[in-house]
Amino acid sequence: MTATFADTLNEGRITARRPIAGLVPHKGPMCLLDDVLEADGEHLVAEITPRRDDLFALDAGIPGWVGIEWLAQAIAAWSGLRAVSGNGTPRPGFLLGTRRYRCRDAHFSFSSPIRVEVSLDYMADNGLGAFSGRLLDAADDECASATLNVFEPDDVAALGSPLQE
Repeated sequence: MTATFADTLNEGRITARRPIAGLVPHKGPMCLLDDVLEADGEHLVAEITPRRDDLFALDAGIPGWVGIEWLAQAIAAWSGLRAVSGNGTPRPGFLLGTRRYRCRDAHFSFSSPIRVEVSLDYMADNGLGAFSGRLLDAADDECASATLNVFEPDDVAALGSPLQE
């Protein structure tokens, strides 16, 4: 049985597997990650098991470039954890850029779990931040890595974004 959010949250930390859906603003098939395995104020570890019915699936597997979005959604889950810990709700954020994305393979294999790890490098008061991220296969071998630059505005509506409700 999967633990509830209240069961897994301990002083802003996730200490047991929990579905990622309640921590990210992504909905339906755009919520690409499966579960958060652990998290705290500096890092988050999530998991995805690529499936043939995934949104980006091709005959050969999930294209390697999708790993960037997996890393970005892990950062969104980290931010969502911070929001939920403070009795808030997950908010939209923006991936501003990726540096040095290196992916070992052209495609991720179906049915083989990928661990997604992100670590906070810095977060400025204005919402700009950077994270180091990596993807590990079932043998704990690194299959991709990158540095991601992100922005989480205090007020998305002030940007005139089409994301506003």
